[in-house]
Amino acid sequence: MGTDQLFDSTHLAEGVLGVVTTLYAETHADAAPPGSVNLDSQLERDLGFDSLARAELFSRIEQTLHVRVPLDAFSTALTPADLVQAIKRSEEPAASGGEQPSIAQRAQAPASLLTEEPHEATTLIEVLQWHVDRHPQRTHIVFLEDGMTPAELSYGDLYRRAAAAASGLRRHGIGPGDTVALMLATGWDYFVSFVAILMSGAVPVPIYPPARVSQIEEHVRRHAAVLSNAGAKALIASPEVVGVGRLLKLHVPALQQVLTAAQIGVDRNETSVPLAASDIALLQYTSGSTGDPKGVMLTHANLLANIRAMGARMQVTSADVLVSWLPLYHDMGLIGAWFGPLYFGMPLVVMPPTVFLARPERWLRLIQRYRGTLTAAPNFAYAHCAQHLDEAILAGLDLSSLRFAFCGAEPVSAATVRAFAARFGHYGFDARAVTPVYGLAENTLGLSFPRPGRGLHVDRVQRDALGATGHALPAASDADAIEVVGCGEALDSVEIRIVDEDGREQPQRQVGRIEFRGPSATMGYFHNPTQTARLIHDGWLDTGDLGYLADGELFITGRAKDLIIRGGHHIFPYELEEAIGRLPGIPAGGVAVCGSTDRASGTERVVILAETALTQAAAREQLLARVRATAVEVLGAPAEHVCLVAPDTILKTPSGKIRHAATLDKFEHGGRPSPASPVWRQFASVVVGALLPLLRRIVRQAAHAAYGLYCWTLLGMLSPLIGTVFLSVDTSRNWRRAAAVGRLFLRLTGLRVDVEIDARSAAMRELVMVANHSSYLDGLILLAVLPQPVRFVAKRGLDRHWLAGRFLRAIGTSFVERREYRGSVDDERRLVQQADGDSPLLFFPEGTFGRGAGLRPFHLGAFRVACAAGRAVVPVALAGVRAVLPDGVWLPRLGSIKVVILPPIVPDGSDLGAMTRLREAARNAILARCGEPSLIAHPVDKTALEHDSEHDFASTVP
Repeated sequence: MGTDQLFDSTHLAEGVLGVVTTLYAETHADAAPPGSVNLDSQLERDLGFDSLARAELFSRIEQTLHVRVPLDAFSTALTPADLVQAIKRSEEPAASGGEQPSIAQRAQAPASLLTEEPHEATTLIEVLQWHVDRHPQRTHIVFLEDGMTPAELSYGDLYRRAAAAASGLRRHGIGPGDTVALMLATGWDYFVSFVAILMSGAVPVPIYPPARVSQIEEHVRRHAAVLSNAGAKALIASPEVVGVGRLLKLHVPALQQVLTAAQIGVDRNETSVPLAASDIALLQYTSGSTGDPKGVMLTHANLLANIRAMGARMQVTSADVLVSWLPLYHDMGLIGAWFGPLYFGMPLVVMPPTVFLARPERWLRLIQRYRGTLTAAPNFAYAHCAQHLDEAILAGLDLSSLRFAFCGAEPVSAATVRAFAARFGHYGFDARAVTPVYGLAENTLGLSFPRPGRGLHVDRVQRDALGATGHALPAASDADAIEVVGCGEALDSVEIRIVDEDGREQPQRQVGRIEFRGPSATMGYFHNPTQTARLIHDGWLDTGDLGYLADGELFITGRAKDLIIRGGHHIFPYELEEAIGRLPGIPAGGVAVCGSTDRASGTERVVILAETALTQAAAREQLLARVRATAVEVLGAPAEHVCLVAPDTILKTPSGKIRHAATLDKFEHGGRPSPASPVWRQFASVVVGALLPLLRRIVRQAAHAAYGLYCWTLLGMLSPLIGTVFLSVDTSRNWRRAAAVGRLFLRLTGLRVDVEIDARSAAMRELVMVANHSSYLDGLILLAVLPQPVRFVAKRGLDRHWLAGRFLRAIGTSFVERREYRGSVDDERRLVQQADGDSPLLFFPEGTFGRGAGLRPFHLGAFRVACAAGRAVVPVALAGVRAVLPDGVWLPRLGSIKVVILPPIVPDGSDLGAMTRLREAARNAILARCGEPSLIAHPVDKTALEHDSEHDFASTVP
């Protein structure tokens, strides 16, 4: 039954408003004054509903009113009125009696024999190719955009789509060494675009899409810093956030293009760049609490070492099934949830994080439906499921298939883990599956994991001793105990040690800084030598975290920069933040406990900032009293300063961690953190801030356009001189005239061409020349600098062009069928005869060129002619021409060009083997001097691509 059949507009609005009012009252300690909530109240700004409160609100609306709230309303609805309109527009069927909508028949994990691992693979692309070679039809990803409706992608599908998209990227000028940012939601576009970037030789830079328009200024500011540091050349964004991408382009001078997946396009004649284990495969940006973005450089070797180590500890096989909703811009979702299944050959069942926030029960249902054996989530996800899911929603749930339920990415609460295990033990969940783990981007992902089947392990230590001396002494009584969650032992090949401030290694159970080293460790931060020097010393990397080792297991006590030292007593903020966060009226994650230096005494004081939407003075005073009492209970002494702040004003990282230092700095310099400005003011600030960079970009573009137009004007002015070429039938004389005009053009345009000629090649007359092809300028450059006339070999068709054809014929060009001449006896005989003439033949053996940099595979034709005629081949390397005039661009840029005429290569026979050896020798010689990477060919099955279009991935549409 549709919503409009259940309620008229008035009754629906009243029902929604009633649920909102009730929830507001419950979350504000019954202090909401009458009439304070209306249909136009801002859910976030006025009512303080964060993501978890929104999830609870949606659940209650559905259960109370027997309707379905559309998933997109979770992020787009700003007021109760927006929710009413979204429900009225929704075509989802209503749920009766508070029951969940029926779910499809439970699917079984894809049936397949156990497969080996790609042990010999050295890059992610080799891993993918390994699976494609053995089982291209095996399901790699099951994507459920709404958490219910599946669509599958096989290894072969992913490879073919990514290969086609990689060539599309190359047409947009993306090549080896470039950095390309991904601002995409979880979906096919993300998976394919990421692999395509790697295939093109570029480096992916995942960034998170804007969650809410109310945070647009902060989003643009932070991402502009990331993209500037990364030197991102392009940004691939979903259509919904292309506008944000264009705002970023105004702030980032290096950012040339903002593309959607559909705009990338595809190509049927794909080439990809061969990768090495030492190549950077990913820039994982981590801002930490300072907000200063640091790009962790992770190579293919780093990624594979960590994936293999985690898999060995977990005893992963291809029979496992991983179920995830984690965002792909975070290392836990990208490396752990995607790259792990990619390597081990197990299916990944994935839904967007927005679905989890709106319908957390669908995560659990997917585990049941696909018999998931592995899953992972931060602490808050387990807490939310344990506390807020209604029993009716969970009816019939079966979680008995789970082997591991990892908990990480934020401080792990033992109470949360116990609550989840107790709640879902009734649904077949094995408490031993809950696995707190520890890792960080600087070690790719995982650093320490418990052994399988152990479950939660807590170390109960003396609170006073831990705070006073940093000794984690076992506690004898509950009153003096603090629980520290164990995160397992170091992964194989990883070393962990605990050191003091002077770098001296500490004994067991002594708190200190956690350091590590191993094959998964990053080489440093991208374009940030200062931070890299702080990270690495003597081969050890500093995690920035504090902890201790006990019986080989790692226990985390907190972040080093968040530690508060008051009167010689060490205070770790997380226990107090968790305790205050449980008070009514304070949202989850809405507490920051910081240490501020007292300028008068020089000692640190405890500052507590707690978010609340309470507005009534009496209610705020009651909450302040509860916060102060909780501080005394946990710390044993009162906090020096307690302040209540508006919701959503404590600064956090994209992964949800509190930025203590930045929050405190804002508080101390501004009195208190303030809520976000109105959206219009944020947009105005972003645009105004981009005016100066925009002006600089306009000036640069105008200068470029002026130079390009000057070049074309000059060419027009020289046309009478070029026309003299048509007056003679002497091709050698015409060549010299055209060469003189070419040299004049280069001189007048300021294009510098450096020429390096091997003496042996300069002395030879009977030869065949081959050159790399990168631009329409190649012919002009060679015409102007070659020491003797040559006979270009060009594709037939150009000879029919009214101007270019006449010019090429006048200088003696030979025309052949580009794809058929090798099989034509007449063409081959004619070329062999011309090779015996006075003018050497000059081939472009790649046959074509594109916008992206790279040396393509060589065709065999030139080398068949050389072997048949018994002529040496002289390779010619052109460098820098593509940058002056890339494919698809008609305005040249000022640049520097180099032409290298290399030593001759004599064929060692006339058979096919000799032709092939000659081709490879010539190509390798050019590759060493052209300044571009090698490209390898991989044909794409057109039929398979057309079949893949059934998955509705935009970028596969030609």
